[in-house]
Amino acid sequence: MNHQAFIVAALQEDIGDGDHSTLASIDRYAKGKAVLKIKENGVLAGMELAQDIFMYLDPDAKVTMYKKDGDRVSTGETAFDVSATIHAILQSERLVLNCMQRMSGIATLTAQYVDKIKGYETKILDTRKTTPLFRMFEKDAVRIGGGYNHRMGLYDMIMLKDNHIDFCGGIEKAIEKTKQYLHTNALDLKIEVETRSLDDVREVLAVGGIDRIMLDNYTPEMLAEAIDLIRGKYETEASGGINLDNIVDYARTGVDFISVGAIIHHAVSMDLSLKAQLHD
Repeated sequence: MNHQAFIVAALQEDIGDGDHSTLASIDRYAKGKAVLKIKENGVLAGMELAQDIFMYLDPDAKVTMYKKDGDRVSTGETAFDVSATIHAILQSERLVLNCMQRMSGIATLTAQYVDKIKGYETKILDTRKTTPLFRMFEKDAVRIGGGYNHRMGLYDMIMLKDNHIDFCGGIEKAIEKTKQYLHTNALDLKIEVETRSLDDVREVLAVGGIDRIMLDNYTPEMLAEAIDLIRGKYETEASGGINLDNIVDYARTGVDFISVGAIIHHAVSMDLSLKAQLHD
């Protein structure tokens, strides 16, 4: 789903057959101005999407931005003001706030993880633990917060996880069948293989022909051993049970990536408000 399709569907969900509160009380052609106020410290995200939403409902809307995506903001600051038809402002209000609050919460939490491992080469990745149909914006927010995106979906990277391996009959069989599938279908996709033990790592290394090894639910000590075994032959990714309290222990092993689903699914929305501005 692209941005335009999302905006259309989201507004239809909210407005339905009409915003009757606004239709009843506000002249159709009346113009107005509103201001977006920041009510909580954090990292701002969703500014471009907000502008697109206003412009969709009123192509003549004027959005004056005082902040940009990725800015660290404080309580009481102003992110933007918007001048448009009052109908457009009121119909956009909840969608703009829902998107920006969610995205800013994700960007803020991502930045906390990124800040925690400054000085290490390890990069923070997101996962597919996202909100259906809002994934592209959540992943945008991760980038805005200083993180990196893992695959967008099931289509842009091969990831042989524990269930694939178990259903297929083992690591070697899963890798070999995957390589044959990619060759047969002329697909150029990277292959990542999940491992659950050092023996799994050894088996992946023996088979070869992949791009990244995921090291799932390893202790920092086990992870260090695995990194030593791999010796830079393939990219490495740690996942499972990693949080702000222990992430430094994992980063200091030299692992290339740490994937943290929590930066999206545990993020708390940032408090923002959109209020009518009656006097300049």
